[in-house]
Amino acid sequence: MHKTIITAASLVALLTTLTACSSNAPSRRSSVGKTATPASESITADSAFKRISATVSSAKRPGFVSAAIDPNHLLGRPHQYTSKVTFDDSRVPADQIRGMDKGDIGRGGAIEIFGSPADANARAKYIQAALKSMPPLAEYDYVHGTVLVRVSHYLTPKQAAAYKTAVGELD
Repeated sequence: MHKTIITAASLVALLTTLTACSSNAPSRRSSVGKTATPASESITADSAFKRISATVSSAKRPGFVSAAIDPNHLLGRPHQYTSKVTFDDSRVPADQIRGMDKGDIGRGGAIEIFGSPADANARAKYIQAALKSMPPLAEYDYVHGTVLVRVSHYLTPKQAAAYKTAVGELD
């Protein structure tokens, strides 16, 4: 019994660390690696969210991520995202997100903006590799130019595809 509790606690600690380090999970569906026309040079996570949420009306933004409250400690670091917002999606079942922190990818998703398409692709690939063996934490990742949109695995593939379409229209 004691061994089971220690094992479970170790697993929770590992998942928490990986979630914080990679801000959730590998992609179930991904457009990582595809070359895309870089999004507008002046795009921010906020402006990308406004355009995406105009297409995906179930996306609701709960807040911005600043360097002071970034759980990954990546905002503004070399080759990492330069701006980030998280959002909820009203189609994610409420019973699935009970107990999740505000801003958790599972509640809806996140938009991360990078200085280069290569950095956005590297981040998406890192996320996928970090949690590839942990399907319960999987997510959909869509990269378009300097924009990485991360979407909750609680959405169906068809629901998540709406984000892929919206991301593709950011040019």
